[in-house]
Amino acid sequence: MKKAEKYKQAGVDLEEAKRLVDIVKKHTQKLPQKGVISNIGAFAGCFSINAINYKNPILIASTDGVGTKIKVACMANKHKGIGIDLVAMCVNDIITCGAKPLFFLDYIAFSKFDRKIFEELIEGIVEGCKISECALIGGETAEMPNFYKDEVYDCAGFVVGIVEKEKLIDSSEVSIGDILIGIESNGVHSNGFSLIRKIFFEEKKISPEQYIEELKKTLIEELLIPTKIYYPIIKTLLLHNIKIKSCAHITGGGLIDNLERILPPSCKAVIKKDAWEWKPIFKLIQELGNVSEEEMYRVFNCGIGFVVIVNEEVVEEILNILNALGEKGYIIGRVEEQKTGEEKVVFI
Repeated sequence: MKKAEKYKQAGVDLEEAKRLVDIVKKHTQKLPQKGVISNIGAFAGCFSINAINYKNPILIASTDGVGTKIKVACMANKHKGIGIDLVAMCVNDIITCGAKPLFFLDYIAFSKFDRKIFEELIEGIVEGCKISECALIGGETAEMPNFYKDEVYDCAGFVVGIVEKEKLIDSSEVSIGDILIGIESNGVHSNGFSLIRKIFFEEKKISPEQYIEELKKTLIEELLIPTKIYYPIIKTLLLHNIKIKSCAHITGGGLIDNLERILPPSCKAVIKKDAWEWKPIFKLIQELGNVSEEEMYRVFNCGIGFVVIVNEEVVEEILNILNALGEKGYIIGRVEEQKTGEEKVVFI
């Protein structure tokens, strides 16, 4: 049979697509694939939940992308962190329900396949799956000539997790007097990059490679720090039988919008702004971009990447566990009664 030369001339290389599957197979060998009963390259990934001993299991699913942070990665030609980001953005969402991640799939689209970029992305995805203790059971790679600029790609992730019904975290038990504990982020994660690029690169014309004294590193190094995966932290808290009433992953929408999503109608969150100090990158964004404090709290995590709501009685134990894990936790606020006309999230 003749090779698909005409298709290749049109911009799609089927032979290269096959080689990319081999790259994925090579990297997934590094993962514990418990429960996986299909091979990479099949039409669909198969996973047996019989490999996991659950009495009344609920499956939890999420999908997300990395957004325009990809454009910053392309500036530096460093892409492994984007793979970690992709896993983090999905896994951090399902653990808000108390779920254990089971398996992950990815979708990566190029204008023209780039093997270096692809392999770095897969390396990052595999590392993210290791941290999350989940399998990588498949994905899709698309070559779409003239759809993207040659140096730009896009990706999306999909994760499925599992939780016992009786252990599902659903915010239904949040009550007045509960405490909000914020767990520190490691940077901007994967949100707000359209504004970040506008401020630093378009308005201020700062070189990505410029060393920034306030950051103690180059701008590109700071911006490409991979999103923290909070699964090991939440897993540890749950293993200590900590009763978590609600969780929020602080992504797009910042502290304001994401906390609103987990509060019952009768409750509001009162956040103490001085409970933690903003990381230098957020101060720099606000200063250089002349961004209001309210908008900062709506766009960025401002140093708090994950929030748990708990009864006051377990606060000290949680802070001790976080400290033992080398993580920083802060008592950032309290749940109070919401009266008619009041905001759901109030900063004092």
